[in-house]
Amino acid sequence: MLTIYHNPRCRKSRETLAIIEEAKTPVTIVEYLKEVPSADELADVLNKLGMEAKDLLRKGEAIFKEQFKGQEHSNAEWIQIMVDNPKLIERPIVVKGDKAVIGRPPETVNTLLNS
Repeated sequence: MLTIYHNPRCRKSRETLAIIEEAKTPVTIVEYLKEVPSADELADVLNKLGMEAKDLLRKGEAIFKEQFKGQEHSNAEWIQIMVDNPKLIERPIVVKGDKAVIGRPPETVNTLLNS
């Protein structure tokens, strides 16, 4: 079973979901802008990605440039910033068990589908 943190307005997210659906793999879709993950959930996803919170930030977003660019925060603080501003979470994220990938490029999801 896969879980995708999905934004239907994002082309890469739609393409990643299409690959999952084409593989006929059961998937839970979390529209993270509507169903914002908790800080604990996001920390768990980051652990599965093997990433620091600051590396999951969408630094091109206006909100990042206007409010957070050039700032230093702890991992926990960046996580809370993403919970408070979910547009800053890179997408899509696909989770399977204790592993996760970012679907950029969308074909990256194949590493989870083939494991």
